[in-house]
Amino acid sequence: MSFRLAAYAVCVEDDRVLLARHVSPSGVSNWTLPGGRVEHAEDPFDAVIREVAEETGCDAVVERLLGVDSRLIPAADRAPGLPDHQNVGVFYRCRITGGRLRPEPNGEIAESRWTPIPDVARLRRSSLVDIGLDLARTEPPTGHVAPVAVGGLIQR
Repeated sequence: MSFRLAAYAVCVEDDRVLLARHVSPSGVSNWTLPGGRVEHAEDPFDAVIREVAEETGCDAVVERLLGVDSRLIPAADRAPGLPDHQNVGVFYRCRITGGRLRPEPNGEIAESRWTPIPDVARLRRSSLVDIGLDLARTEPPTGHVAPVAVGGLIQR
């Protein structure tokens, strides 16, 4: 089984959420939250700030921890030959304090944009978006939300 620890930013302003359009090496595109892999020996708190800057061009500050999501992606849902995969995501409410939206230089984020929250349901998106928005909306004391079903517009 493979494993990944990642940190994600949930940036909400004026009923809009900051989303990043990820384009895979094979050309498949979907919307996700800014964020990504926590580097070896890096604090997830620092990682989310770094990832927002790298992917969007914006400066962010963490306002609070929203929760932690752990999900298993079965090998059958991955590229042939890849094992089961566990992704542990640490979700933070963040506020953008500066910078300017731009594509990720030499990366897989083609664009970032503020999206009205009601429009999110019509986008092809990562389940991370729904998890993050649910955490931001409900602020559960345990920091846990029910798993999000994938299929249709919601991708792993």
